Amino acid sequence: MTQPPNGLVERYAELAVRVGANVQPGQLVEVLGRVDHAPVVRAVARAAYAAGASYVDVLYSDQHVRRALIERASDEVLTWTPPWLLSRAKTVGAERAAVIAITGEPEPELLADLPGERVGRARMVALAAENMRQVTEMLNNWTVIACPNEGWASRVFGGPDLDQLWQQVAFCVRLDEDDPVAAWQEHVAMLRHRAGTLDALDIDSLHFAGPGTDLTVGLLPESRWRGGDAVTADGIRHVVNMPTEEVFTTPDSRRTAGVVRSTRPLEMYGQMIRGLVVRFEDGRIVDVRADSGADVILAQLETDDRAPYLGEVALVDGASRVGRTGLTFADSLFDENATCHVAYGGCYTDALSDPDAEGANVDSSVHTDFMIGGPEVAVDAIMRDGRVVPLLRDDVWQLSE
Repeated sequence: MTQPPNGLVERYAELAVRVGANVQPGQLVEVLGRVDHAPVVRAVARAAYAAGASYVDVLYSDQHVRRALIERASDEVLTWTPPWLLSRAKTVGAERAAVIAITGEPEPELLADLPGERVGRARMVALAAENMRQVTEMLNNWTVIACPNEGWASRVFGGPDLDQLWQQVAFCVRLDEDDPVAAWQEHVAMLRHRAGTLDALDIDSLHFAGPGTDLTVGLLPESRWRGGDAVTADGIRHVVNMPTEEVFTTPDSRRTAGVVRSTRPLEMYGQMIRGLVVRFEDGRIVDVRADSGADVILAQLETDDRAPYLGEVALVDGASRVGRTGLTFADSLFDENATCHVAYGGCYTDALSDPDAEGANVDSSVHTDFMIGGPEVAVDAIMRDGRVVPLLRDDVWQLSE
């Protein structure tokens, strides 16, 4: 990866450590990334030690090694978790480590020619379940950032314009501001306020309507809106995605009904899912169609009994910095912060007033976001007394703030 100018990698790493994960003095830090992300991983390690981390442990992955697994391993091994990796993950939780994960696929369609059913199944289920448990119990202060690279730039721009990709990423994460930390504080406060405005409405359900979409997502009495930052069980505030533009909540997994069309392609496991259309009945996904990649989704939905139910619904308006770029990043970290989205699989219990609320989808190791919003999709809140309150029209937020 060509080093971007003006110390941008170091500034991004510093922002991820100080604001994103909010690494504490003496804390263990886990960093997760592809081998191609090494320059950003190294910068994060330096910034974490400067923040007082006791030890920084890096776990690299390689999509080419995963390709070999999918091509040649037995069916049983596709979902197997090596016990040493599970033990390591449990230690990360037990030690209340800070976690910084890095995204940005250098070869976004490396696995496109492989059978989608095997691609969708090839995930360490026990490890994914342990990671979801730690998120649910709010054990770690964590964040996800990106590492621009030429392969990803080629997916976005049609050519390896790495400088342009860095420029767009910097804009999305507010590194273009004179004081990025202050800009993030202001942004987080806005999202918190928006979440509070939605909580005050006491919404029963959300309705999404647009071309190919007529979807109702029921909420729980215990559903609470969240946005901006999160707080661990030990009281450490952190920003889990950099960028983040959403306010989200945990829906009633029993009350999703209708059809929804994904408004952006979804990069998943080295394949691109295009033209995705999903139908729900009584909360459950009962039909999946796509121009490409439907078999990947279908295989993932078979991971566990609760994977086909929603665990998240999120609202994003047109003021989003990611959306304002006009780009499709083919990376969920960015694309889910460009527009409204839902996620099937496990929920986030910090978006519930009672983590044991009946109807919350707490028992899935899956959590996959896909984008359903945009200027053509109207979003309404339906109150418990039947009133309808517009939330989004033409990507413009309708509530006063």
